[in-house]
Amino acid sequence: MHDFSAGRFATWATAWLSGRASYDDALDAITADAAHRVTGLPGTGGAVPLGEALSALRGLGEGRLRLVLPAPGDVRGLPAVPGLAPVALEAGQAAVGTRVVLVPEAIGSDVLQWTAFPLDGVAPPPPPVEGTLRAASGALDLAMVDAARTLAELDLARWHPEVPALLADLGKPVRGAALPDDTDPLALSLLARALRLAAVLDLALTDAPGGAVNHRQAAARDEALRPLSTAVREAVTAACNWIPR
Repeated sequence: MHDFSAGRFATWATAWLSGRASYDDALDAITADAAHRVTGLPGTGGAVPLGEALSALRGLGEGRLRLVLPAPGDVRGLPAVPGLAPVALEAGQAAVGTRVVLVPEAIGSDVLQWTAFPLDGVAPPPPPVEGTLRAASGALDLAMVDAARTLAELDLARWHPEVPALLADLGKPVRGAALPDDTDPLALSLLARALRLAAVLDLALTDAPGGAVNHRQAAARDEALRPLSTAVREAVTAACNWIPR
């Protein structure tokens, strides 16, 4: 399943910093099954474990982090820090606060390294204008309907037999996608659907074996699926950045 580790970090670090989740619950939710280390965080030396990094964030006065999912041509939400945009684009995600930005990088299969970009002297970007959960949910539904023909034409099930199960289980919880206990049920449902569709997109955007898709066909496919990809990004962002009013 597609993993947005920066979403887990932003969601649970914010919940802990605001007193909505315990330190242990936040630490367990963020780490999942990987070892985490954080480099470049002000007030720390070298690479530090995740638990120490969370404490350091509170010491820095950080109060909230937001998930940002940059894409080529769209880096809204990223502060203008030298060197940040290329790293965040490579990762496809970042947890953005007011004092620091954290970008994940998988090191092997069981280690996740976070690079911190301090925001000292850098004006943070204005908070992104996020749609409501209902708006993001509606946009995701519409994009899925529009993309259905393209997905059918790709005959994904022929090459990837897991696709029908992913589509059939859009409303079911996703393992590893737990959000804090006080999260709006719509955010939980929206995130589950978006993560399953993200997995479908990963498969759909991978060329079928044997060169069955030529360059022109691949470009047309990518163009047809771009609205769904955008809707998935916006849905994941809306779900992970939701906080109680």
